[in-house]
Amino acid sequence: MSKNVTLKDIAKIANVSHTTVSRALNNQSRIKNETKEKILSIAKELSYRPDFIARSLVMRRSKTLGLVITTIANPFYTEMAQGIEATASKLGYSIILCSTHSDLATERLYTDMLRSKGVDGIIFTSAHMGDPNILELAEEGFPIVLANRRTYHAVVKEKVDYVGIDNMQGGFLAVEHLIRLGHQRIGIIGGSSESSVGFERLEGGKRALAAYRLKEMDDYFLEGDFLKESGYRGGMKFVRMSEPPTAIFATNDYMALGAYQAVIDEGKRVPEEIAVVGFNDIEFTAMRGIELTTIGQKKYEMGSLSVETLVEKIEGRKAGPPKEIILKPELIIRKSCGFHLRGYQCNSSEQGADLPLARPLSH
Repeated sequence: MSKNVTLKDIAKIANVSHTTVSRALNNQSRIKNETKEKILSIAKELSYRPDFIARSLVMRRSKTLGLVITTIANPFYTEMAQGIEATASKLGYSIILCSTHSDLATERLYTDMLRSKGVDGIIFTSAHMGDPNILELAEEGFPIVLANRRTYHAVVKEKVDYVGIDNMQGGFLAVEHLIRLGHQRIGIIGGSSESSVGFERLEGGKRALAAYRLKEMDDYFLEGDFLKESGYRGGMKFVRMSEPPTAIFATNDYMALGAYQAVIDEGKRVPEEIAVVGFNDIEFTAMRGIELTTIGQKKYEMGSLSVETLVEKIEGRKAGPPKEIILKPELIIRKSCGFHLRGYQCNSSEQGADLPLARPLSH
């Protein structure tokens, strides 16, 4: 046989039409099982490999999706990508991954590259609040889904599906938990102001302060960039204040770990002197010796739902207005907040409802 085995080669040996071969290889149900098994056996024996370029020209689809993230260095994206890759594979799609490092020009270069390679759609997990690249794709009608982060542009909201978590509620839960543990001086390290998740989590934290009648203090709000180094710098700044906060909420775990390290490096104890809470529940934060209290979100599920939503759009199975799928955050209590020092168990996810502390003015 020739090195490049075709459907017609298989059809000739199996004594069937090449249409029947195509149906068998694509696992369609309109042929007998006996015929399908015969065709699959011949294809395997001949080491048949499908010509994806030819197939994409016929179907006008490449069965490939683009995935745009900020950086693979952040474990959050690694865990989310697992759900994206697994679901894409199940649906017959492959993934091309691009990291923008939060740079809009880099995002534009990767978007152009993905389109030049003929991807059927793109999942953006790295959107800026006023992202011009996403706005342009939305106006054009190119299939995209926003996951984790979103833009607030009216056109994007009217045309593009979004899958994320209730970040505002998550920020509220984190700060409320610290307040109910007795903390009144709470430092918050926010993410980039260009990110919807940074803005929403910070806003949720501020709402908790207001609900419990605690005054906002500008010195206790610092901006980070979701990377560990900015958390470390923020933690150092807090610890070295003349009146440092007794608790730190960082709006992602990576920054929380940086702040945690800064507190230790300055000779302070976590949580006895300064409590630390994060957001995302990345996998290794549960390890002994870290045991970070955090806000959990279903990263795998978020990734999976993003793929399913995008494929529905690509394959024309979705009609009507864009979806907005909002997952529920969960307060996961571990040792870094000091909950266990009050005699409570801290190996479960709770809402702190049993703490006999201050009650909020309103929610």
